[in-house]
Amino acid sequence: MRATLEARRDLGPEYEAALVESFVDRIDATIAARVRAEVRAEVRAADADPQSPRSRRKGDGTVAIALGSLGIGVPLTAIAAGEAGAAGLLLAWGGIVTVNIAHALGRRRTRD
Repeated sequence: MRATLEARRDLGPEYEAALVESFVDRIDATIAARVRAEVRAEVRAADADPQSPRSRRKGDGTVAIALGSLGIGVPLTAIAAGEAGAAGLLLAWGGIVTVNIAHALGRRRTRD
């Protein structure tokens, strides 16, 4: 983040959009890598212990949905707030919340 801010100072405001996009891309890549690592670790743990609750609900994707929502939320927050202000921010997070609620309701139906 410091490097991006220093580059903005050096390059000027005309490069601000490109710098923000580059920074968001790096954050998104970092979060995606962490999500993949967490999912792999959870799959390995479930495979190692067949009696664990995780193995019984293997493949439900709850952790992936939650972490993915946060990972997508960071760049969407920056973009939506920067481009459309509070309305864009509410719309972006409203969509993320809707996806999570739909997933939770879908899980509830398959359990019942």
